[in-house]
This record gives sequence, C-alpha cells and structure tokens, in this order.
Amino acid sequence: MAAINIMKRSLLTIVLVGILAGVLPTNVMGQNCGCAANLCCSQFGYCGTGNDYCGSGCREGPCTSSSPTGDVSVADIVTDSFFNGILNQASGDCPGKSFYTRAAFLNALNSYSQFGQDGSADASKREIAAFFAHVTHETGSFCYIEEINGASQNYCDSSNTQYPCNPNQKYYGRGPLQLTWNYNYGAAGNSIGFDGLNSPGTVASDPVISFKTALWFWMNNVHQVISQGFGATIRAINGAVECNGGNSAAVQSRIQYYTQYCNQFGVAPGDNLSC
Repeated sequence: MAAINIMKRSLLTIVLVGILAGVLPTNVMGQNCGCAANLCCSQFGYCGTGNDYCGSGCREGPCTSSSPTGDVSVADIVTDSFFNGILNQASGDCPGKSFYTRAAFLNALNSYSQFGQDGSADASKREIAAFFAHVTHETGSFCYIEEINGASQNYCDSSNTQYPCNPNQKYYGRGPLQLTWNYNYGAAGNSIGFDGLNSPGTVASDPVISFKTALWFWMNNVHQVISQGFGATIRAINGAVECNGGNSAAVQSRIQYYTQYCNQFGVAPGDNLSC
C-alpha cells in the first residue's frame, strides 16, 4: 500500500511538472532587456516593435501603453511632435540636438511610473507641462547637455560627508534639469545605478541616465509640490536664486514655457504661477 501511494505521488509530481513546463516558459524564458533605443522590451523580455512589444506590459523603450495607474499615458502626451517641437528650437550645431531623444526620455520614464500620475488627467498634464517647461529653460530647448562655463564651477559641498567630493571631478550642471552638487550626483547615482561621485560626466554621455537624473530629481524634490502651483516648482528647483526677485527674467521664462505647453495639452495652467 505504501509503495502504491509513493508511486501515485511520483506520478502526480511528474504530471504537475509537465503542466508547469507547458505554462511557464513563455513567462520566464528570455527575461532580458537592454534593447536598442528604438525598440521596446515586452513584458516577457523580448525586443521588438508593435503592440505586442510596446503595448500592455512593456517594460522599457518607447512604450505606448497607458500607465498602470490609469490617469494618462505620458507617451500619448509627449508625442514626437511635442518633443521635436522643443528640440527644433535649438540651432543645428547644438550638442543636445543629437543627444536628447524622445526614446531616451520614455526609456528613463519606465523607472518612474508615478511621474505624470496626479489623480486626474488635467493635473497629470500640468505636471508634464511643468517638467518640460523647466527642461526647456534649463537646456535652451535641448541645446545644452552641460552648464555653460560649468567647468569653471565646482559645486562641492565639503561639509557633506555622505557624498564626499572627488577632487578630480566637478559637479556642475548636466542633463535635462542640469543636475548640480556632489550630494545630488551621489544620491542620484546610488538610486539609478551609476557612479555619480567619481563619474559625473556619465550624465552628459548617456542620454537615458541623463533623463533618469532629471526624473529622479523631479520625483524627489518637485513632484510633491506640483499641487501648489507652478510657482512652487520653480522654488523647489532654484529657490532664492530666482524667486523673490532673485532672477525675475528666469522666472518669467519658465512661466512662459509652462503656459505654452499647458495650451498645447488643452489644460488650464492653474493658479500661483510665480514664486
């Protein structure tokens, strides 16, 4: 009797293994990303184009599916036309013209699923408009990858012992939101997965990491104040450097871009535009 029970259990185990073997391979095999910038990584880890790759479950690349939180699809708002409309304002010899791409932005966006998801479609569109308003101002319409004359600046806070400066590196502005200071490079690097303190130049050489640093800064410092109005986002980014009369022209430039993009998205800009 014991022998029969053992045989039954063995047969059951073989059947279950067979069933699982028929069900699981499509989900566990090929779990690899790292696709080319113009390809999507499907939910099963394969590179390609079209809805099977870029639609529901798309893990990285120029995904077209709606965000899982359901407010808006950022990819549907940040269209090729919108992105290139900014890029085309830069002159042809700008270094950013061949660096910043919509594909790199959407690739980076996959690591920040809460961006542009603010409880309503209008609020989400305002956040997207605010982000790109600041990016447009900071980079001169995607012209600059690095801060103008940045090499003459250091931005080393030697009192920050958590992220000590490398004396051979400089932490001037780089990327879409011009990431600055050793403590931002160190923290962003730890979060994203690059050596921000010893290789800050990565932000100016890898477009996906570059956009990730901008989204990292935004989600950690700006996203939480977006409901207070656009002016609060200016203060979160540049504080007294621009607000309260620090640089009124820069504030107005940011507001102009923001209202322009809100109009393009068909949404009211809201109150409290200035800081």
